[in-house]
Amino acid sequence: MTRNSEGVLSRRKFLIASGAAGLTGLAGCTENNSDGSDGGESGGTEQSGDEGSQELSGTVDVSGSSTVFPLATAMAERFKEKHPKVSVPTQPTGTGGGFANNFCTGQTDFNNASRPIKPEEKEQCSNNGITPLELKVATDALTVIVNNDNDFLGEGLTVEQLKTIFSAETKPKTWADVNSEWPDKEIEIFGPTDASGTYDYFIESILGEEGPGHRQDYSPTEQDRNIIQGVKGSKYAIGYMGFAYYSENTDTVQAVAIDNGDGYVEPSLDTALSGEYTPLSRPLFTYPAKESLAEKPVAEFARFWLNNSTDEKIVADEVGYVPLSEDTQQEMLDKLNSAIEEAK
Repeated sequence: MTRNSEGVLSRRKFLIASGAAGLTGLAGCTENNSDGSDGGESGGTEQSGDEGSQELSGTVDVSGSSTVFPLATAMAERFKEKHPKVSVPTQPTGTGGGFANNFCTGQTDFNNASRPIKPEEKEQCSNNGITPLELKVATDALTVIVNNDNDFLGEGLTVEQLKTIFSAETKPKTWADVNSEWPDKEIEIFGPTDASGTYDYFIESILGEEGPGHRQDYSPTEQDRNIIQGVKGSKYAIGYMGFAYYSENTDTVQAVAIDNGDGYVEPSLDTALSGEYTPLSRPLFTYPAKESLAEKPVAEFARFWLNNSTDEKIVADEVGYVPLSEDTQQEMLDKLNSAIEEAK
């Protein structure tokens, strides 16, 4: 396991390692955007601003994933600096909650998501005249955490042990029920609600979509800080969340290395990037409504976000996710720009 900050890839080390691997996507940093050759009307964070940028005004409403929330907030703050007359209120409603209650009902322009949109969500959107456009914005390492005083897990947990702990079928009451060598102490479980994309992704990757489902005798919350505090408060607690929230609390809780059959791998930016951290590394998305892209502030914010999606200073250093490669960034920009043209 990763105890406190040990084993967590430092941001500097991450950037060096990524560069050594020849990942050109991480070279698409702020300096590369500052010359204005950004593939869109909005440029990188170092630009002085587009001609007439002060005249851009309005509101861009964003809902959805609490995992994507810190990245969306970072982008919104920078966009606000460039376009001070544009407001970008962002709500961490959970992926599913955002789709069902805000985005597909036409109340927000964007829905952030930590898993792809579901068919029934697409149908709800369609019934309300909303066309979601899927844009990948980063990669995350979903992170399992335990208390800093947990000294019995050793190297970590296997995927099968994780499944046993969280399954609605097995529902072990104590750690000894999972492994007889572990303490005969009650497992205290903290995690996101069923409105969260993190919850959905955990079911898909660990429990299986056709399985018995996630146990419900746990402490669900829409606030990741509550998961951190819950695990911090009990030696025998366990929880899971996006890597960004863990990376801000490495002295408070410890991350668990996961063995998917090829040895224990700790969650980090480079193991998510390399694909070693399976099955818990995952893409992160934002979904603008195609209809909203006819509005210039919405279109410009979408372009701004993608233009900065390769910026390691924001995505990796500040937030704690893996930036897009330049190829993926261009693919997303092409998709976005086509949708903007069609929406006009």
